[in-house]
Amino acid sequence: MPRLVISTVGTSLLTNQIDRDIDPDSWSKCLQQTANYTVDEIKKYHEDISHIIEKLKNRAEEKLYNDDTELEEIRELSAELNGIYGLYNNKLEQGTEDTHLLVATDTAQARVTANIVESFLKSNGLNNTSTCIQPGLSIASSATFIEGMAKLIPTLQEIIIASKSSKYQIYFNLVGGFKALQGYFNTIGMFYANEIVYVFEGSNEVIKIPQLPVKVDRSKVEPYKVQLAMMDVGEIPTSWEEAKKVPEEWVLVDGKEMTLSTWGKLIWNQCKDELLSEDLVKFPKLDYEQSFCKDYQNTLDIQERIQLQERLARAAYLLFKHGDGISALKDDDILRLRRYQNTNIDHINITAQTRRVSCKVADGGRLSLRYYGTHEYIYKREGIKK
Repeated sequence: MPRLVISTVGTSLLTNQIDRDIDPDSWSKCLQQTANYTVDEIKKYHEDISHIIEKLKNRAEEKLYNDDTELEEIRELSAELNGIYGLYNNKLEQGTEDTHLLVATDTAQARVTANIVESFLKSNGLNNTSTCIQPGLSIASSATFIEGMAKLIPTLQEIIIASKSSKYQIYFNLVGGFKALQGYFNTIGMFYANEIVYVFEGSNEVIKIPQLPVKVDRSKVEPYKVQLAMMDVGEIPTSWEEAKKVPEEWVLVDGKEMTLSTWGKLIWNQCKDELLSEDLVKFPKLDYEQSFCKDYQNTLDIQERIQLQERLARAAYLLFKHGDGISALKDDDILRLRRYQNTNIDHINITAQTRRVSCKVADGGRLSLRYYGTHEYIYKREGIKK
């Protein structure tokens, strides 16, 4: 069975190239001080550091591609490669059918390291290797890191779910990377990974932690499903009293707005399909007519129910967040609130081509939902002539 191997990437491949006998003592300190600097920041303010990184990069590549370099030395050069070699029992050819995703911070040093590792793996037959970098992700501060991780998790979840549906097993290689990155991925791996790979400190012995039976207690999440579903779309005002009820560890507050934190996204992602496939969620600013409720109850496909309720959460979010929520619905590229010609009935898109909800704008910027279904079904129920 093929594997998706997600590896956290640090900078050990660069720092391991410093020769303390010939290199200036300042190199290690300079790299440490600029570890969270982006490529642009290095080029603009620290051109001298750019030269150091380039020299270390060349040394690393020279050793990796030198036929005289022993396998054990290659494993010592890079924590990321150490874990991958350990996963394949020193035989990378065993992984030619696997997919590798290297997760690095948005920093100059991590980008260089990830590029070297990616190129090396491809040169050894692991052609399905790519690098994932979330813009802004670094450990420059707790707030920066948490915000970056909150944005990264949905991307990772999509990749993991797609891979699982293609019968891939999921492996997390957490030998490399910054400690903060490893810590978060260790927790994420408990939910998604078939195995988490480490290397025993001081040796090349691989430690594999199997998937644990971790499950989020839905009873702790269900009371906040409205708020969580809306914050999954975007930032909502902190002035909303209902939002203040959500556990503070699940939200990220930025001034007068709040959205899901890393843990909030992780928890919601574990429960949302179950919660959104059951009863209709009572979102603010949306009124459900009996006909709409009946159409929902007659919708038996679980994924269709989930998508419908995700769109309802989006509609509620736009109506709630904007002063003129109706205009926001009209401008939204997904929902695209439009009026049927020669009627007083509007509709929003649920899927771009096949599913809609007919509705009417009500007092107070509310939306009254009438019918859900195909174009033909809504034309018939609403008595609309084409």
